[in-house]
Amino acid sequence: MIKVLHEQSETECRSARAEGEQLWMDVAEFQTITGWSWKPEGFCRGDVCVPVPPARAQEFVAGSTVNTAAFWDHLGNPVVHDAAGKFWVLGSSASERGATLRSLDAPDFSLPDLNGRMHSLGEYRGKKVFLVTWASW
Repeated sequence: MIKVLHEQSETECRSARAEGEQLWMDVAEFQTITGWSWKPEGFCRGDVCVPVPPARAQEFVAGSTVNTAAFWDHLGNPVVHDAAGKFWVLGSSASERGATLRSLDAPDFSLPDLNGRMHSLGEYRGKKVFLVTWASW
């Protein structure tokens, strides 16, 4: 089984298979993870479509599977994976990250307190928050 990390989610993909730098997965799983769908005009999300030249279509789609890594790279977004191809990260482009940083809005996330109770940053929206982090390394 392959695990894909994307934005704020972590998904175990039952249909996915890694072949070197390629990550092939079922069209339905691809759409669930990325929000993009495969249509005759190309990959679409909402009103935005990214055309795929017919000569290159086989690089991205084979039957009912999509080469997620190739498509993500085609968008200009970073894709990384471990040596075994079991963990993949679909990153955001530098321009998307830059826009997020300029907005000064922290992404929402949830962490447990010392008693195990989960707290989400979104619960404190509009309030001042002092966040302390620590790492052993």
